[in-house]
Amino acid sequence: MTQRVALVTGANKGIGFGIVRALCKQLDNGIVYLTARNEERGKEAVARLNQEGLQPKFHQLDVNDRDSVRKTRDFLKETHGGLDILVNNAGIAFKMNATEPFAVQASVTIETNFTALLDVSRTLIPLVRSHGRIVQVASTGGKWAYDRMSAEVKGRFQAVKTEQDVEQLMKEFVESANAGDHTAKGWPNSAYGTSKMGVIALTKIQAADLAKDKTREDVLVTCCCPGYVDTDMTSHKGPLTIDQGAETPVYLALLPPGSENLNGKMFSKKELLEFW
Repeated sequence: MTQRVALVTGANKGIGFGIVRALCKQLDNGIVYLTARNEERGKEAVARLNQEGLQPKFHQLDVNDRDSVRKTRDFLKETHGGLDILVNNAGIAFKMNATEPFAVQASVTIETNFTALLDVSRTLIPLVRSHGRIVQVASTGGKWAYDRMSAEVKGRFQAVKTEQDVEQLMKEFVESANAGDHTAKGWPNSAYGTSKMGVIALTKIQAADLAKDKTREDVLVTCCCPGYVDTDMTSHKGPLTIDQGAETPVYLALLPPGSENLNGKMFSKKELLEFW
């Protein structure tokens, strides 16, 4: 049996680290890549898992660096001939007491949480083999944002048909934040939530596109909220451990054949979350 290859972005700490740990334990005959922007921190994370008897591999990947993303693609292609599991976990969130202007928060958050995730997806999904699984780590913050959008903006999300449609919505949000009139134009006052709604919408489109791909079969794209986890991002206020936060992403990464009905869906606590 060919070894299955998994890659997790933003995995040197927090939920990403928990996902790598769980995949190392649960992925039969698998190779799990822990990737991180900072090579030293990434290798330290691998060493910590080695001490637990687990054997992930490290690969440097900065999701905001197009060259780094393409080097990762070339490495996977040359070393393994493809990829079986991609978990797009890397992301950022400004703190509640952040002093940066909202326009800056919007631009930086959309760039990392949506634009970089889209770039990684476009670059690595072509490598994903039949029966592959792509998991986009989103958040119920996306639902929170959607619930606070105007009827017009909600309608535009409901009408998206292509990745470019979602890109355009994210671009308009950043532009309106820069102009200071985002709420007047029907956007919520949350850069993080809006970025994650973009990921949720993108997942639906990617899933539909892959379902039409006749060159490979049973490739599923899902997204999820890992829950409110005790991480640096939440200032360690979340009640869940990183291992608990990893449960839903890993559940989706290991979905068995015959799960096509879950393609493109959003999950929370391993259950379907449908709201749009």
